Amino acid sequence: MADNKMKKKLPIGIDDFCKIRTEGFYYVDKTAMIRDLLNAWGEVNLFTRPRRFGKSLNMSMLKVFLETGCDKSLFEGLEISKETQLCEKYMGQFPVISISLKTVHGSNYEFAKNELCTVIANEALRFPFLATSEKLTETDRKRYGQLTKVDETLKGAFAMSDTTITSSLNTLSRLLEKHYEHKVIILIDEYDVPLAKANERNYYDEMVLLIRNMLDAALKSNQSLYFAVMTGCLRVSKESIFTGLNNPKIFSLLDTRCDEYFGFTDTEVRQILEYYDLSSYYDITKEWYDGYRVANTCVYNPWDVINWCDQLLTGMNRRPKSYWKNSSGNEEVKKFIRRMGNGVTKAQIERLISGETVQKKIEEQLTYNTMYDNVENMWSLLFATGYLTPSEMPDGNLARLKIPNNEVRDIFCEFILELFEEKVAEDGTLVTEFCSALKNGDPADVERVFTKGMGKTISIRDTAVRKEFKEKFYHGLILGIMFFKSDWGVTSNRESGDGYYDIKIEIEEEEIGIVIEVKYAEGGDLDAACAEALDQINENDYTAELREDDMSEILKYGIACYRKQCKVVLERETY
Repeated sequence: MADNKMKKKLPIGIDDFCKIRTEGFYYVDKTAMIRDLLNAWGEVNLFTRPRRFGKSLNMSMLKVFLETGCDKSLFEGLEISKETQLCEKYMGQFPVISISLKTVHGSNYEFAKNELCTVIANEALRFPFLATSEKLTETDRKRYGQLTKVDETLKGAFAMSDTTITSSLNTLSRLLEKHYEHKVIILIDEYDVPLAKANERNYYDEMVLLIRNMLDAALKSNQSLYFAVMTGCLRVSKESIFTGLNNPKIFSLLDTRCDEYFGFTDTEVRQILEYYDLSSYYDITKEWYDGYRVANTCVYNPWDVINWCDQLLTGMNRRPKSYWKNSSGNEEVKKFIRRMGNGVTKAQIERLISGETVQKKIEEQLTYNTMYDNVENMWSLLFATGYLTPSEMPDGNLARLKIPNNEVRDIFCEFILELFEEKVAEDGTLVTEFCSALKNGDPADVERVFTKGMGKTISIRDTAVRKEFKEKFYHGLILGIMFFKSDWGVTSNRESGDGYYDIKIEIEEEEIGIVIEVKYAEGGDLDAACAEALDQINENDYTAELREDDMSEILKYGIACYRKQCKVVLERETY
């Protein structure tokens, strides 16, 4: 691999357009979005995309482009610079109010309201000249002061009444219009985060009312507004939050307009990999992080691609990871998995895990306080949040949904295995029977008990998903049982001999060592898969570490699985 010291830095966690362009970071050019957005023209525009798909960076890009005092050099060589007339009309021509609501997530309503006050006040403080502007009246200047007022009883925090909060964006835009003598652009990033958090923490009704009134004042009855752009994960229903707005223009996951500007296209990913001399990793990058369908365009998760490239450049670990999973609690999938048997069937989840599709009705308008009320809403929620994606453009509101890639499949399986562990814990006999059969060298009983355990969860169908993934799933089921055997030394996927074993167990008091290799029996040939497992143990000398630890008896298990069938074979070594 070529020396990357002189390459541009990867913008991990950076959503500031100006910083990326001035401090030597790699930038995937999404500036053509400005052209398409302005040509599509809506007074109020809403982009709905999953988390970590570049919403905040695109909002920063819009702010920098449109705001008075724009540094035009930041856009030199980018796609938007080709649009000469559009740049002359819009670049640097507007006062811009730009806020993000992603930090409004207090544990109760009062905390969340204080966080909202801070967001608004900090934005107002970007315009300190309003406090003394001769273009404003004394009353205007006092109203500006209300937006930046500090309450000493709240330890110096900003304080506003509910009335001041709801009128704040309207007030600030009117003051800016008076000062600049030009109408204002309002950008609101992650508008629905306060609603999501309020729903989780039981103050939803109060927060909906506050946000609805603020948006009504800012976006409906605001004569100072030129246009507005909002982003969020969900298109919250008009009845819930947008009752006062006149038909906002929605750019959803099903809209062909601007469909390639959130997420990386295949061409963009190839260019990134080529730039960092990582083109040999294209196939695995595609398998793990591609597959999200936005209207007619398939895109990669940009958060994953950037973090994956950074990991590869360190040279330490070349196995892909689930970066997206760690950026959220993934409550949507957890609650969906727990609905198995209550509207969600095992067969539906088995088809998804195995790379197949399920046909479902998609409702794009949801409300946070009802989205878990029924299973149909949950299917729509998984679609909106990126855990499921259409395999093709939907027919009306009917879509064939699938899991987009290996990373998301890993997330599903993690929670399936977590639920399996809970069921194992409820059945106290399963762990005892399974571990006794393993220790006693009784393959028929291991087979019987493990088959019983597999009946408690989903199976993997013999379809498009790679064999390695299927083996990893059944490997996880065995570890889910072994998790409760705390007095045994259990390790997994460690190096021993000339390779990496699946599972190794040391029972020190009895000097018994166990190696387990799990195989998926393609086509159902369990005997052949068992033989392959034992051959791998012997050829790679997976028992080397156990011999070094002076185990007097070593049990080598080959376990083959196919759907909910398994076969177990055993070889012994004694010393």
